[in-house]
Amino acid sequence: MGKIKAIIYALFAAVFYAVSVPISKILLREVSPTTMAAFLYLGAGIGIGIMSLFKNTKSKKSEKLSKKDLPFVVGMIVLDIAAPILLMLGIYYGSSANASLLGNFEIVATTVIALFIFKEVVSKRLWAAIALIALSSVLLSFEGTDSFKFSYGSLFVLLATVCWGFENNCTRNISSKSTYEIVVLKGVFSGLGSLIIAFLKREFIPNFGYIATAMVLGFVAYGLSIFLYIRAQSVLGAAKTSSYYAIAPFVGSFFSFVFLREQLSWMYLIALIIMIAGSALVVADTLISHHVHIHQHTFTHTHDGTTHSHTVVHSHEHNHFISDDNHGHQHTKRELEQLQDALHL
Repeated sequence: MGKIKAIIYALFAAVFYAVSVPISKILLREVSPTTMAAFLYLGAGIGIGIMSLFKNTKSKKSEKLSKKDLPFVVGMIVLDIAAPILLMLGIYYGSSANASLLGNFEIVATTVIALFIFKEVVSKRLWAAIALIALSSVLLSFEGTDSFKFSYGSLFVLLATVCWGFENNCTRNISSKSTYEIVVLKGVFSGLGSLIIAFLKREFIPNFGYIATAMVLGFVAYGLSIFLYIRAQSVLGAAKTSSYYAIAPFVGSFFSFVFLREQLSWMYLIALIIMIAGSALVVADTLISHHVHIHQHTFTHTHDGTTHSHTVVHSHEHNHFISDDNHGHQHTKRELEQLQDALHL
C-alpha cells in the first residue's frame, strides 16, 4: 500500500471515529458510560469478525498473529480497558472541560513513546506539526481559565492518555499482521473487560434497542476506524497516523453542529486554521523525504600518449516527493559544473 492511500485511510479513520461524538451523546442519556464503552467495543469486534467472512480471498493474505506477538496483543487489550476507566475517574474527580483538554494530548504521548521507547524516527517537521496540533486542540477545548486548573482528576486523565499512547504503539508493532484478527481481538476482549467492570459497578443494562444501536455505532466508529487506523499505521508509523487522527475532534464538533445544533465558536475556526497548518506539515513530512547521496565518478582520457584516470567524489542533499515506493532525482546546476570541471583535470 502506498503512502497516499495510507493517508486517506488515516483520515477516514478519524472521520468514522468522529461520528461517535454526537450519537454517543444522545445514547448516553439512556446508557451508562462503562456499559456504553463495552457495547461499542463488542460491536467493533463482532462487526469486523463478520466482515472478515466476506473478505476477498484472492487478495494478499496477511500473516497471522504468533506467540511472539502475544505481549503486544495482551498490552493492547489491557490498555484499552484501563484507559477508559482512568478517563472516567478523571471526569469524576475533575471537570469535564479539563478532561477534554488533557485528553487531546494523546497524540503527544503516542509520539514521545514512539520516539524514546520504540525508537521510531520523528523529524523536526513532524515535531512542529505536533506542536501546532496540540495548540489547536487546546484552543478547541478551552472553556475558560478554570479549564487549566490542575487536580487529581487531571492526573487520571493524563494517565489515560499515556495508556492510549502505549496502546497505539503496541498496535503499531503488530500492524503488519492480520488487521481483521487484531480488531476482533481488541474489540471482543476489551468489550468483555469493560462489560465485567460495568457489572461490578452495578450499572443497569439498557433494553435491546439501545444495545443494538450502540453495537452498530461501535462497528462504524470503532471497528472500521480501528481497521483503517491499523492499515495506515503499518505504512506511516504510530506518530504520523496519530497526527492525522487528530482531526477527529474538529469533525466531531462539526457533526455536533449539524445533528445537535451546537454552535461553532470563533475559537473553533481559529483552531481549525492552526490544525490545517499542522496537518499540512504532517502531509509534507509523510510524502517528502530528505536524502544525502554520495556519488563517485571516474573519468579516463589520453593525453600525450598517456592514459589518465580521475575520480571525483561528491555528495548532495535533496528532497523528493513520494507517490509510491520509487523515486528519482536530478543533479543541480552546481553539481553538473563540478563534473564538467573534473573533465578538464
